[in-house]
Amino acid sequence: MLIEASAYASRWRDVAPSAKAWFALAGIVAAWLARSSAALGALAALLMLAALCGARVNPRAYLQVALPPLGFLLLSCLTMLVGPDAHGHWGLTTAMLPTIEHTALRSLAMLAALLGLVLTTPLPDLLNLLRRLRTPELLLDLMVLCYRMLFVMRQAWDESITAQSARLGYRNLRQAWRSTGLLAGQMAVQVWQRAAALQMAADARAYQGTLRFLPAVYPLARRQQAWAALAGALMLAIAVGDRL
Repeated sequence: MLIEASAYASRWRDVAPSAKAWFALAGIVAAWLARSSAALGALAALLMLAALCGARVNPRAYLQVALPPLGFLLLSCLTMLVGPDAHGHWGLTTAMLPTIEHTALRSLAMLAALLGLVLTTPLPDLLNLLRRLRTPELLLDLMVLCYRMLFVMRQAWDESITAQSARLGYRNLRQAWRSTGLLAGQMAVQVWQRAAALQMAADARAYQGTLRFLPAVYPLARRQQAWAALAGALMLAIAVGDRL
């Protein structure tokens, strides 16, 4: 939900999704092609600045969304520091430091490219773009249902927390543990009931197995695609020049 809120508040909200997708794809390809740490660091910085300064994504929201993948990346890099020495004994080793640095910077650049896309493009726009790219309808419908169920679960959670707090369910540690257990047990029931109500509402609207959204119109799409292609070509030039 934080991602969706950031996408609607982004300065690039009205930019054509195809242009943002081209820019993100160029960033990913450039990060894959680049070899040196300097080039990878420059690409990561450019992609972050594009999202934070160009699209004006909230830095706090950007950091909150990036923290889980960054934590996974940090854990992966730490595990690479452990390995066998010349005598077969396991322990900390610095032999993998160049590989760790290269992997971390490449992953960071690719992460910045993907965050720049998802934090500036609402889900309906992404779905329309994926539909134009001939993505299977079943996969798109699953994305929509998962997206909707997130809001259903959040609403059920907030309402239950409010009701328990009004009854002093969290006045002390013991009562808080008991309320948390009751909440976990009731969440499954409430989500199941609300999901059934959602299905009934879809059936009442003659749901035929395909969820459709009214596509947005982008009158400046060609100009925006040209700018995205130019920026992508710049990143690709940095990567290709690094390989020469």
